[in-house]
Amino acid sequence: MTFTAELREAVDPVWGAIHDHEMVRRLGDGTLDEEPFRYWVKQDYVYLIEYGRVFAHGAARAPSLERLGTFAELLDETINTEMDLHRSYAAEFGISEAELEATQPSPTTRAYTDFLVRTAATGTFGDLVAALLPCMWGFNETGERLAERGKPDHERYAAWIEMYSSDEFAELASWCRDLMDELAADAPADVRDRYRDLFVTSSRYEYMFWDAAWRLEEWPV
Repeated sequence: MTFTAELREAVDPVWGAIHDHEMVRRLGDGTLDEEPFRYWVKQDYVYLIEYGRVFAHGAARAPSLERLGTFAELLDETINTEMDLHRSYAAEFGISEAELEATQPSPTTRAYTDFLVRTAATGTFGDLVAALLPCMWGFNETGERLAERGKPDHERYAAWIEMYSSDEFAELASWCRDLMDELAADAPADVRDRYRDLFVTSSRYEYMFWDAAWRLEEWPV
């Protein structure tokens, strides 16, 4: 069994809870009210900014020129392409660029992104990859599972499913899994345990990110 297969087994209850979450199920069948999804879109914009910082740290900590180049490309793609696409997608829900820029991170978004950036800044390159992997892999798996059920009539939700179930996104998730397996191959048991803990924590935050949008989470005071 590969290390990433072990990781997937370890988070099966968490990822299963994501797939069964009311928001994800309603997104898949097209019955999701747009208010929680607009919330998700705005919070995801905030997330992408910090996601870019993680890639920047990845480039800085990369053990080879090839890895440095890949993380630099991911940073450029996130900041200069994906965020533009996100603005265009948000506009279809009536969310202006100014509204996106003014979005304040929810408690969950703040906690998740702080965890990712802190891990990237203070941990090893392998730690960074372990914390990053659930986002890429988890969204691809969610998109593929929803696509298998048939795309909803809601065009914008169908577009979301199409994006995350695409061959391009699947290749990105596969690349990150292969990198994780490579880094774990010769790692001692205590390092692999640390990778596993980071992977599980990020997976739990992935669930919380969906749940926060469903609940329209706000700061209590």
